[in-house]
Amino acid sequence: METNNVVIVEDHNLLSQAIAGLVNSFENFVVLYTCKNGKELLTKLKTPENIPDVILMDVNMPILNGIETTEILKKEYPDIKVLALSVEENEATIIKMLKAGAKGYLLKDVEKDILETALNETIKHGYYHTKDVSNILINSLTEGNTGGIKLKEREIEFIKYTCSEMTYKEIAEKMFLSPKTIDGYRDNLFTKLHIKNRIGLVLYAIKNGIFKI
Repeated sequence: METNNVVIVEDHNLLSQAIAGLVNSFENFVVLYTCKNGKELLTKLKTPENIPDVILMDVNMPILNGIETTEILKKEYPDIKVLALSVEENEATIIKMLKAGAKGYLLKDVEKDILETALNETIKHGYYHTKDVSNILINSLTEGNTGGIKLKEREIEFIKYTCSEMTYKEIAEKMFLSPKTIDGYRDNLFTKLHIKNRIGLVLYAIKNGIFKI
């Protein structure tokens, strides 16, 4: 099984070491190194060998905090997946972190098996959201961005299919369209609705009554 490299950005040494110990105990993950803040991380990333698959990122840190650091990573290192790991439960903070580019948001008192699941899901699917965070996203992810947006019938049909377990290729076959056309639908909707991934489409569909749970 392929080993995935993880970096921990946390300003408390003991907590950082404890998290590293947990991650190193997971079957297919290893901690490359730890950093105390975003500035230290960005310096380390200038060396190609220091670029990880996933970063576990604290939010509140001195010098350069998690939100600011994640925004920079999104622009300069888009392939690195960031998972927030914080004591902050404030909804506004969670939204800011996710909009900055984090692929998930976990609290530091998270169970060991949930942390392992979050890492695996982030590697496999590109994101991991707990039920609580998903509810927050449903309420506010697209808030202020969807007013007045008119969707075509085929776009609505496509969104409904994205709420299923079908792959994009299977959706293309269902809609009698080419995979390239389906990719166009997806990319256009991402831009139009100000969202970043498939889960964003699902959350938009739920919030706007296109798909009911």
